[in-house]
Amino acid sequence: MEQCSSEQTANYKARLAGSGHRMADLTGGFGVDFSFMAQGFQEVVYVERQEHLCDIARHNFDILGLKAEVVCCDSVEYLHQMPHVDLIYIDPARRDDHGQRTYGISDCTPDVVALRDLLLEKADRVIIKLSPMLDWRKAVQDLGESYVHEVHIVSVQNECKELLLVLEGREESEFSVLCVNDDSVFVAHPLCPQATLSPLTLSLTSQHLYEPNASIMKAGCFNEVANTFGVSALAPNRHLFVSDSLVVDFPGRAFHIDAITTLNKRELRTALAGITQANITVRNFPLTVAQLRSRLKLSEGGSTYIFATTLADKSHVLLICRKTSTPV
Repeated sequence: MEQCSSEQTANYKARLAGSGHRMADLTGGFGVDFSFMAQGFQEVVYVERQEHLCDIARHNFDILGLKAEVVCCDSVEYLHQMPHVDLIYIDPARRDDHGQRTYGISDCTPDVVALRDLLLEKADRVIIKLSPMLDWRKAVQDLGESYVHEVHIVSVQNECKELLLVLEGREESEFSVLCVNDDSVFVAHPLCPQATLSPLTLSLTSQHLYEPNASIMKAGCFNEVANTFGVSALAPNRHLFVSDSLVVDFPGRAFHIDAITTLNKRELRTALAGITQANITVRNFPLTVAQLRSRLKLSEGGSTYIFATTLADKSHVLLICRKTSTPV
């Protein structure tokens, strides 16, 4: 159950799968992803080694009016003898035989790294669903950069839900990472050479602060974000950006900076005048959120947002902000 997709992510995979003659889902499970993706194909095969799940799938497919071939079989055994298909979808189990969670792509079952060549021999395209906890760069490296053409980092309401790797046997000119959050999609090419981000000397001339959404934070494509949207990095490895004018289509949260203060008591009194509650975030700061909240004597919530961070010159500052109306 813990690997079942939501309706939102299943819909996204259906769009990603597209259409064709024949597809096979080698790790059928409860069939949520399969029932969405199958709608674009003329012939569809659901493969699952557990008989009770196959029974559930048959029942549900009948209710949905989905004509599918249900095969109760080990996925690797079926893969060796299956005919060629347009698409293979596979969602390896992320727990071992003892029920312990696995984190390496090669530790999942089946081992898609070992099966890569056979998967690409049997299908034009392969979509692999992985845990959002995995390091996508390591997964791409393990599978081979020349085979993985797209990584989709899918978030729903700014919570990272899953990684999707798209493999193809043919050579492509570019490798892309698609950072998806609800209806927002940012496409990056992180394996291409990029200029180093220049840290900013912050002043009140930088009126707007930006925090990238969860998919971009997972992707780590901060150079491309800065270049695409014309924003500047607040400081190295802080993952916060600023600009003089508002960027209305920034893929994340946007704030107007009302004040910038150090932890000096007199400065704090002026900057926090009239503020009794705030939402606090810390980034590379010597105090935790709880410690800072206690020191500032502020309750949680309200319309004020405080970002506590360290600038490139090692100074510790608080950015007192209010939210703008850009989409996440």
